[in-house]
Amino acid sequence: MIIQGGCLCGSVRFEITGQLYDTHHCHCSMCRRHHGAAFSTSARLNPDEFSWLSGEDLVKVYESSPGIGWGFCSECGSSLVGTDNGEIVLVTLGTIDGDPGTRADSHIFTGSKAEWHDITDNVPQFKERSNTG
Repeated sequence: MIIQGGCLCGSVRFEITGQLYDTHHCHCSMCRRHHGAAFSTSARLNPDEFSWLSGEDLVKVYESSPGIGWGFCSECGSSLVGTDNGEIVLVTLGTIDGDPGTRADSHIFTGSKAEWHDITDNVPQFKERSNTG
């Protein structure tokens, strides 16, 4: 399976040649602020299966914790990937073209979710981190 995606302005494009896994809706305050939404939806990937197709020089990384960061397009601000010690380990599903081939298997950090948002699906919820990652 080849998965492609990119940012809002189209300057940054990427490709993933493997499967995504550990897909989750994160409700932590950092993800809410970074994405400007009630939660962010991301999936893990094998770093060796990720490559930039265009615009890599436009990607900036904000390090939210030591060694942990979010890569975003410096032109349009789209949140694209998550990094761990410089390696790309997550992709935000909102930037994927078409079906990413995965569905959320957990809501994580629900202990700090937005008070104005109600979770109404049957996906398992974890007050902190999920039991898978």
